[in-house]
Amino acid sequence: MAGRYDSNPFDEDDVNPFSDPVVRSQAQKSSYGGGFYDKSVPQVNTISPLPHEPVFSGSTAAKDATVDIPLGGAKELKKKENELKAKEEELRKKEQELKRREEAAAKAGILIEDKNWPPFIPILHHDIARDIPSHTQQLQYQAYGSWLGILLCLFWNFICTTVAWIAGPGDVQIWLLGVIFVLAGYPLSYFLWYRPLYRAMRSDSALKFGWFFIFYCLHIGFVVLAAIAPPIFFRGKSLAGLWPALSLFGENALVAIFYVVGFVLFTLEALLSIWVLKEVYDYFRGSGKAAQLRREAAAGAFRAAI
Repeated sequence: MAGRYDSNPFDEDDVNPFSDPVVRSQAQKSSYGGGFYDKSVPQVNTISPLPHEPVFSGSTAAKDATVDIPLGGAKELKKKENELKAKEEELRKKEQELKRREEAAAKAGILIEDKNWPPFIPILHHDIARDIPSHTQQLQYQAYGSWLGILLCLFWNFICTTVAWIAGPGDVQIWLLGVIFVLAGYPLSYFLWYRPLYRAMRSDSALKFGWFFIFYCLHIGFVVLAAIAPPIFFRGKSLAGLWPALSLFGENALVAIFYVVGFVLFTLEALLSIWVLKEVYDYFRGSGKAAQLRREAAAGAFRAAI
């Protein structure tokens, strides 16, 4: 029996490797990081950190989250609301005051006009569609055509005198008269008869109608004189009419043709002006403005006598 079991298999000296003091000391060193964390081997972190999630990402928690409103917020909103109401009330009062002033100005005959004519250089107010009553707009458009017609005639007359001056160097006085006709005719035709008719149609004033009739008759007289152009001022060449056109055919046919066109334009303007005068007079009598004008003239004469 003793021969079969010569040694103890569980003998500590033979089996246990830690029984050796050298091995035990090495094990103790490795337990404090000597072997498991060897500095010669680089440590690689293979796990990347997860990205930060936003606090409110559309989840249920975000929907259920409450917003803290300061206690003074309601007072601030109420204060702003009162300020807006005060400003609204102030604007309403200003609008009423402006409307009151416009009505007072309209009753006093003061018209607030914005300059819109001509479109490229607005220097005058002209808006037939808005200012003139619908039943007299056609008549006003006819007068407007007559005013544009005299502007065209005067401009063409200036061209004719310029051509005559170029053809005959001694005709500088004719050209200067053509310039004067243009510079004086444009504003005079507007302020003397077209604007009075425009305002008469707009405000239905009998006195303005009377002013229009006086100066429109002078306008027709000038147009007829220009169409004939008798040799009164510098042999009549200062106006592009029939007389100088006939006399120029023997001197310069090209200048004569320019004057013939001027004669045609002045003739058409005279016919249109006579038609407009008739239409305005018929409206003036039919609307009872003639009797009103006579009454106002009589009252003015009576006041002047007193």
